[in-house]
Amino acid sequence: MSVHKLNIYADSDSAEILPIVDENDTVVGRGRRDIVHRFGFRHRAIHALVFNYSGEIFLQKRGLHKDNDPGLWDSSVAGHVDYGESYDDCCIREMAEEIGIHITQVPSKLFKLGAGKVTGMEFSWVYRLITNDLLKPNYLEMERGEWYSVTMVDYMTQNKHSLVSDTFREVWKHYRVGGYDK
Repeated sequence: MSVHKLNIYADSDSAEILPIVDENDTVVGRGRRDIVHRFGFRHRAIHALVFNYSGEIFLQKRGLHKDNDPGLWDSSVAGHVDYGESYDDCCIREMAEEIGIHITQVPSKLFKLGAGKVTGMEFSWVYRLITNDLLKPNYLEMERGEWYSVTMVDYMTQNKHSLVSDTFREVWKHYRVGGYDK
């Protein structure tokens, strides 16, 4: 199915509308989240890695109601970019929605993952925030959250694949290989 000028609209006002993008991450249409996922169209997302000043990273355990990777550990913050929204604006919005951190400046933008099977056909910008602000996890979005040492996350992503989402393993691999923790 061609996505050139594709527009798949929602039947209700509450449906999440995502940009559909081509192999170069150029918007070519828009569609309801469920349809974009069902047909495997490329779309956009963000992941944010939130660290405290002790060097620990906050991970969220995805809600059991999620259609992708329910109950698995994932990035501190992750979410779809809405149609008409930038990656940076999405990062700021998702920080507030998922962990109650209200920021006015975009955190460090580290790298971009390509859209493919491992990422659920999402182009994903990955950000990093270092803060000692009190996080207020949104339990409508996640099952729970915990702080982990980098060593423990290395262990989980390398040896406990059944506990960690594929996308987070990919994010973490690029983060560690890229030396972004320096």
